[in-house]
Amino acid sequence: MKTSLARLWLFPLWAVWLSACGVTLAQAQTYYVAPNGSDAAPGTALQPWATLQHAADQVNPGDTVIVRPGQYTGMRVRRSGTAMAPITFRGEPGASVDRPGPANSNGDNIWIRNAHYIVIEGFEVTAAPRAGIAVQGEPDDPATGVVIRQNFSHHNARWGIFTGYAQDLVVEGNETAFSQSEHGIYVSNSADNPIIRRNQTHHNRSAGIQINADPALEGDGIITNALVEENIIYENGAGGAAGINLASVRASVIRNNLLYDNHATGIAGWDDEAGLEFGTKGNRIVHNTIVQAANGRFAIVLVHGSTDNVILNNILFHPGSRGSIETDSDSLSGLVSDYNVVVNRFSLDEEFITLADWRAQGFDQHSLMAPLAALVVSPGQADYHLAPNSPAVDAGTVVLDVTTDLEGRQRPQGAGYDIGAYESPKGTAAIH
Repeated sequence: MKTSLARLWLFPLWAVWLSACGVTLAQAQTYYVAPNGSDAAPGTALQPWATLQHAADQVNPGDTVIVRPGQYTGMRVRRSGTAMAPITFRGEPGASVDRPGPANSNGDNIWIRNAHYIVIEGFEVTAAPRAGIAVQGEPDDPATGVVIRQNFSHHNARWGIFTGYAQDLVVEGNETAFSQSEHGIYVSNSADNPIIRRNQTHHNRSAGIQINADPALEGDGIITNALVEENIIYENGAGGAAGINLASVRASVIRNNLLYDNHATGIAGWDDEAGLEFGTKGNRIVHNTIVQAANGRFAIVLVHGSTDNVILNNILFHPGSRGSIETDSDSLSGLVSDYNVVVNRFSLDEEFITLADWRAQGFDQHSLMAPLAALVVSPGQADYHLAPNSPAVDAGTVVLDVTTDLEGRQRPQGAGYDIGAYESPKGTAAIH
């Protein structure tokens, strides 16, 4: 009897706790969508629905929608999950969204509008008049806790993935390619804590990844605590904009990224022309490999009040007439730059200077120069792992918050930290 009475007392206590956490006691459901389905059906595996929009209008917190192979019209998601019970839309291999949802007047194929704790994963998304996948909140009510994972968003008119006022966002494991006018991944407006990791973004006309807090719009005009890591970014920027473009971004980490053959800047930090107070400040740019296209701009550019930044353990290689780092006098305060692989060209206040001149400013005292062929395995085959006898091996400084490399291999492997996105293996397998 004592056990039974205890259970009777505990049940309402658990119910109160779950309710406080935003979790309902209703059982989460799994629904299905298929090309041969019907929206009059119950949405089961044997009797699936036909459209994504119908599914989006029916789901509740904790529900999952499995989308079977086929071509679909997109959807506008307006119903929210919770932190402990998100709503998930999962595409099976071959599930493709190739036109906007019926309520998507803005031209986005998949549009999450003023909804929270939504997961979009596993879709091919293409041919959107604007964004393949978009997430939008409000300045005073940002879309919170949205995850965009393992999608292939390509050949869209403007962006592969776009967000505005999206707080605690995760964009991971996606491929974004061939955006016709702008960026592969674009995180915009003031909303903090975005995570952009393990994406491949390539052949986009402008930036591979752009984070722009849009100081001229509503909000505080600042994005804080972004994490950009383990992305592979190449062949972007033919129309301008950096491989990773940061405008009014603060206290953020850009680490373990591989950028190569981009045609504008590698990583850029600036103010979006809003004034020095909106420069990109207090960020850590560490353990990246940046190999610019011959017609590209500098590997790293920090200008217009982009102060207090740290640049450590990066390969900053340029084969053409530009160089490793460009900055201005308004961005020198608090700058730390050292233990990088560089070339013999920098820029200060739009004047080219040598490594010796740059060192006279107090920077890159322990950095080194080396030909690309000696640094990495095979740049012609896009293999930027460190060569066996690379001068970048063990040549970095200790960066305690970077414990693994781009592939998940533990750092350090040898006597010291390697410079760049890859740690040269000494018998420890990569994690992912």
